[in-house]
This record gives sequence, C-alpha cells and structure tokens, in this order.
Amino acid sequence: MSYKYYWEDFYPGQVREAGGISLSEEEIIEFGRKYDPQPFHTDREKAKQSFFGGLIASGWQTAAVCMRLICDLYLLEAASMGSPGVDEVRWVKPVRAGDTLRLKTTVLETRASASRPDMGTVRSRSEVYNQHGELVMHMSGVGMFRRREPAK
Repeated sequence: MSYKYYWEDFYPGQVREAGGISLSEEEIIEFGRKYDPQPFHTDREKAKQSFFGGLIASGWQTAAVCMRLICDLYLLEAASMGSPGVDEVRWVKPVRAGDTLRLKTTVLETRASASRPDMGTVRSRSEVYNQHGELVMHMSGVGMFRRREPAK
C-alpha cells in the first residue's frame, strides 16, 4: 500500500495546522454523560455553580477533537504504525459551547528505530487553540511510522 507520508517526511521544526471543529452544548453534554459525567460537563444549572461558572467540555473531549484534527491533517494518509503513548496532556483553558478549535502540531524529534529497520518514531507537540487564539490544550507524544526505505 502506498501512503502520502512516511517517517522520512517528518523533520524537527515542521509545523502543520488545521482547524474548524466547533462544539455545541448538546455535543458537550452528550459526551459528558457518556464518558465523563461530572456535573460541569452534563448539567447546565449545576455547572453554573461550579468553579467554571458554566458548562464546559470534558478535557477528554478536547483531546478527542485534537486526535480527529491530527487524523484529518495527516495521519489517515500516513504509514502510521500506532503510538506507544502520550507523554503529557494539559488542559490550559476550558472549552465552552460554541468554541471552534484548531490544531497546531510541531515535530520535536525524529529517530530511526535501532531494532526495526522498517520503522522510525516522531515525537511531536500538539496545541489546540480556540477561535480567539487562546491555547486550550497541549499534549506531546510519540508516533511510529513505516519508513519508505528500510535501513540496511
């Protein structure tokens, strides 16, 4: 199978951006009820009495939107071999109904695998911003990608 992006297509300092996913109040409540049923994600009235002063999206919903943006931006066209995990996730600012989220992802490091000549890893930092340009979440982690030309 042929892909658009292989490990060789990533380099430190490379930046990719995408965006335009908005969250409605209904989507926030639905996600909250199903996956993170804290009152400030699921109940308008209780959310008003919370530290946040109103309904907010679950951080995990923001992370899921981030993942969707990464998929749409490049991952679905990449020779991805999965990921060993995320090193850090930080929710910096609440996401509220009507917010439109965009992604900026930066390659921090690439490394050829010492044990798998057909694979390399890419360490990146993904930042999610709202429509006002405010950082709402960032995460960093590693992706594994097939090499176009396996090392000899």
